[in-house]
Amino acid sequence: MTKPSIKHKPEILQSDATLENLKNLYAYYKSILDIDSRALLDEWNAYLEKYNKDEFKFIVRDKTIKQSLIHTSLSGSKIKKIALPQYNDLGDILRWLMQENVPGSFPYTAGVFELKREGEDPTRMFAGEGGPERTNKRFHYLSLDQTAKRLSTAFDSVTLYGENPSKRPDIYGKIGNSGVSIATVDDAKKLYSGFDLTDPKTSVSMTINGPAPIILAFYMNTAIDQECEKYIIANGLEKDIHKKITDHFEQKGMPRPSYYGILPEGNSGLGITFLGMSGDQLLPNNIYLQCKQKALQNVRGTVQADILKEDQAQNTCIFSTEFSLKLMGDVQEYFIKEKVRNFYSVSISGYHIAEAGANPITQLALTLANGFTYVEYYLSRGMHIDDFAPNLSFFFSNGMDSEYAVIGRVARRIWAKAIKYKYGGNDRSQKLKYHIQTSGRSLHAQELDFNDIRTTLQALYAIYDNCNSLHTNAYDEAITTPTEESVRRAMAIQLIINKELGTTKNENANQGSFFIEDLTNLVEEAVMSEFNRINDRGGVIGAMEKMYQRNKIQEESLYYEHKKHSGELPLIGVNTFLSSQGSPTIIPQEVIRSTEEEKHFQINTCINFEKRNADKCANALNQLQKIAMANGNLFEELMETVKYCSLGQITNALYEVGGKYRRNM
Repeated sequence: MTKPSIKHKPEILQSDATLENLKNLYAYYKSILDIDSRALLDEWNAYLEKYNKDEFKFIVRDKTIKQSLIHTSLSGSKIKKIALPQYNDLGDILRWLMQENVPGSFPYTAGVFELKREGEDPTRMFAGEGGPERTNKRFHYLSLDQTAKRLSTAFDSVTLYGENPSKRPDIYGKIGNSGVSIATVDDAKKLYSGFDLTDPKTSVSMTINGPAPIILAFYMNTAIDQECEKYIIANGLEKDIHKKITDHFEQKGMPRPSYYGILPEGNSGLGITFLGMSGDQLLPNNIYLQCKQKALQNVRGTVQADILKEDQAQNTCIFSTEFSLKLMGDVQEYFIKEKVRNFYSVSISGYHIAEAGANPITQLALTLANGFTYVEYYLSRGMHIDDFAPNLSFFFSNGMDSEYAVIGRVARRIWAKAIKYKYGGNDRSQKLKYHIQTSGRSLHAQELDFNDIRTTLQALYAIYDNCNSLHTNAYDEAITTPTEESVRRAMAIQLIINKELGTTKNENANQGSFFIEDLTNLVEEAVMSEFNRINDRGGVIGAMEKMYQRNKIQEESLYYEHKKHSGELPLIGVNTFLSSQGSPTIIPQEVIRSTEEEKHFQINTCINFEKRNADKCANALNQLQKIAMANGNLFEELMETVKYCSLGQITNALYEVGGKYRRNM
């Protein structure tokens, strides 16, 4: 069959009436779009122009930041930091803008900042062992030659439960094991000595919950006294202040406290000049208040302080739940009053929920539900959403399951939409910022070297998902506190990903994947369904009273263990692909434990602190209890109390007015 020959292009007849009808239809359908949708479409061409340039400008806290949008590979390829979709259809463009959008734009699915901060990787330097001096040395070892000092602190169980180090049989053996022993403000000064806590490149995270407000008061006083110390140096007052301190301890008839051992490499000694004293005892009041204001408004970091998660999963509750919530609210009210903008008053944590056995969907759903409960509580105390929401942060676990690849995407999208549409929060309030720690539960005592492979893949999930902070576990954490060798390898994992892996030069690599987008929608729907189940049980607090969260976590943990032991869930080197020796459990060559000398030093340090301040302690504790009985702000008072009282003294005084934790049976 021959094809007909076409000699002339057919004439396309255009009717003025038809064109007019099409224009009218276009105008009509555009007019019925909501105002946000119209604005998004109108700005699309500007988006294309902005991201096709070589340089990107954006504003952070009234500062204009300029960063390159292009990375040039060794082959000379121009790698875009942000890749945009190649859509032409307005419907596709609008759907993408409303559900995805570029990093830094609502609903922040791809990330809360336009670009990653240059010169500061999300690496967290995690440590906690022995006394404050030993952990300080580990921090300086990990951060040596690093531009940004991003410290993350683990506390021993004695500190976690608000007790002082002592010879009591149930306490003594735990001092400085699996975390650092901190009982006084002097301990905090030694722990963070040599790190400028108000430097914008210094950030400190503290994993503590029950006694979190007390430890936070230790930390804030440490930062304030560092500012006082810097003022003294800048104004040449060292000799005068040294004489004041010497005279003070001579009058007391007690030795001046000191740093135990030699200062490690990188430790300038900043922070230990005032051991045993406070800046307000050495400087005029107006100067002290200036230093205090500067410290509070510049200090960066996070305190965990998530009491709902503790009840549901980790169990380090010490005060009654109601009193713990009041303490959390008092901290946030103090932050608002003192304009503390760069420190997170709570790290709403899913990590411990996951470590207790929850699957990734349950981890995310319970954590976000807890977050919204804090929002409702703070609002009920009269705080404005935009005054406190930016001080909330989140903390998730990354395991091996596929859902972990989108945990940040789903969390950011749900949080942003709820804060914007339900609570009327501004852009800053809508941005969910979170820390990721690779899964400790996925580490095994068999074939230890394989653990680094798992951790690398989990870190890759987190970095592709634009996490704001990342801690990579050491391979030997299944059997011991990390050694210097293992923790260095753990840090190298994320440094290699960030510095060497080519695909991480792009900052929205997950966008555009059919699988990732489908998985995001699936997980989001599952989380919303879990919200309904929690709501049906009276909300988070009501569900806790019925033990709903704990039971759900336990059931999912049992399911995982059954799959692991049956072999249905393959774990390489654990239940399959075993070595010729059967991949036995590995006995560590080095087990990190606190020494007898360190334990005794911590006990004596705490006793001496209490003796030095015996004349002021009773009045300070009495005043704290009066504030509690009058429903005043306890954190504001704690900022003074910790100057003269130890952790154990404060917690026992608060038990009398706030009650001890009792689990609902």
